[in-house]
Amino acid sequence: MRIGISLQTAHQASDVRQPVRDLVERTRVASAAGLDSLFVGDHHITPSPYYQNVPVMGRLLAEWGTAPAGCLFLLPMWDPVLLAEQVGTLASIAGGRFIIQAGLGRGEREFAAMGINIRHRPSRFEEGLAIIRGLLAGETVSATGRFNIEGARISPVPPEHVEVWIGGSVEPAVDRASRLGDAWLGGPELTFEQAKRWADFYRERCAAHGREPGPVTLRRDVYVGADADDARAVAQPILDRGYRGFDPSAVIWGDSSAVAAEFAKYAEIGVSEILVRHITSDQRAVLQSIERLGRLREEL
Repeated sequence: MRIGISLQTAHQASDVRQPVRDLVERTRVASAAGLDSLFVGDHHITPSPYYQNVPVMGRLLAEWGTAPAGCLFLLPMWDPVLLAEQVGTLASIAGGRFIIQAGLGRGEREFAAMGINIRHRPSRFEEGLAIIRGLLAGETVSATGRFNIEGARISPVPPEHVEVWIGGSVEPAVDRASRLGDAWLGGPELTFEQAKRWADFYRERCAAHGREPGPVTLRRDVYVGADADDARAVAQPILDRGYRGFDPSAVIWGDSSAVAAEFAKYAEIGVSEILVRHITSDQRAVLQSIERLGRLREEL
């Protein structure tokens, strides 16, 4: 099993530069720990600071090395030509493979602020993805429909194939991943039983569409403590406050052995990569947990 890191880019601080310094340090430690991939998310029009994916990833790639890296893009909110240009540049900066994580998005407020009808999400997603893939392959693209594009071409073109991992945890979204994606990406809110159900459904739909299944990747919210007491002291108060509205069983915490045992359970149901987002924002605790993840990864 591979272990990557998904860095949270929503932060509150009196000095808006400090969260960026923290993200850079986390990336540097994750690279030194030998983690397998690096990702950041995508949101817009947020009430508190959310550091945008493309410029942040451009900075973090300077610390990362040759392991895969990528960004989540809520595709219906993006102009596909602009997105393809951004990815072409990021892929040229990256030392290794660049990956698009593609999501549908769901915030009414975000879509309204972008001047986009939220009911057009599925068609904008699929039409936009077809345009993006053509552009990233070096093609000249014209399209009519949700996007009216004539003779578009981007440069630089990514130096290698850009995979698209499609996220979602309802039947249409998982089916979309099976039809159009290079992998299915499960969300951090899923319990073990829900993750198994959707992983099985993804593979069933791939078979129905005559496609070989891609990797099953799962985001998990995690804390790896120095020992069980340390893990409990950090995690339990956060869970007691109703962490993100999640079922507590969806969150993985404990010492290295306990976390490794939980990861092994996911490997048994065919999860090939876990992307870790830390449940705590304490910088020291996060850095130490990342280092332990590196050792845990070697054990797995």
